[in-house]
Amino acid sequence: MPLPNGPRPWFGLSPDTLRFLEVHPARAISIPGRAWRDFGDSVMLFSATENEPFFNRLTAVRWPQDPREFDARLRQALELFQALERKPYFWLISGLSTPTNIVARLAANGFVDQGGGYDMVLRKEPAAHPLSALPGGAVLEHWNCPSDADRGDLAGALALVIGESFRIPDARRDNLKAEIDLTLGQAYFHAYVIRIDGEPVATGERYTFDGASYISSIGTRPSWRGRGFGEFITRALARDSIDAGLDLIYLGVYAENARAIRLYERLGFEVLGPRSSDMLLENAR
Repeated sequence: MPLPNGPRPWFGLSPDTLRFLEVHPARAISIPGRAWRDFGDSVMLFSATENEPFFNRLTAVRWPQDPREFDARLRQALELFQALERKPYFWLISGLSTPTNIVARLAANGFVDQGGGYDMVLRKEPAAHPLSALPGGAVLEHWNCPSDADRGDLAGALALVIGESFRIPDARRDNLKAEIDLTLGQAYFHAYVIRIDGEPVATGERYTFDGASYISSIGTRPSWRGRGFGEFITRALARDSIDAGLDLIYLGVYAENARAIRLYERLGFEVLGPRSSDMLLENAR
């Protein structure tokens, strides 16, 4: 099949495929200790060990327009979050999530938009990136199902780059390393690392299964930014996904990250649909 081809904002993708793309990221990060469940009208990601809303959310919400039916469904969801001892959190996309005014309805019930982002799908094949584009001493590593002997050091390298790139507090680094170590054990997970003289400086990941590739965690440590590592890794992730025979290749980006959006557009990605709204009930116990 060709890459997504059609008019904006959905590029000819069917409603079923768009729902698949809403659910695919939640399934991708369902490592041991996390689970996802499809309720038919929504999908929940739940972590038994992590309280963070990112790992405990409802997505692909297709609830009724009727106010009474909607309120009843919301009460059920709130009871579920309460039973799980998690704050109610929804990932919503205008034009896909229903009812059509669901963001306003949740806001009226005390939810606050945390600031969402965009999904971007690959629409054009990026040109191959010659290895000579890397500076001297830099090497790109591609890992899939590393041996037990390699996993610990690799998880540490990835945690170092991701932690610094995304300003993750030091107090969470051990948990981040443990999470990455579990993820490295998943056959569908591919990790990319650029090292300079052995020092990890940039990384990117892809979760490839069910005919789609979810690209994530593209980052460069602050001291090594401005050298094109992010572009190099993104291009490698996209090209390898194409070479694997995939036609649904996508990533997520924060709405305020205009620099990253320009980079991804230059490499053939385009924004899919409007900005998401990440709705959190902050005062929930």
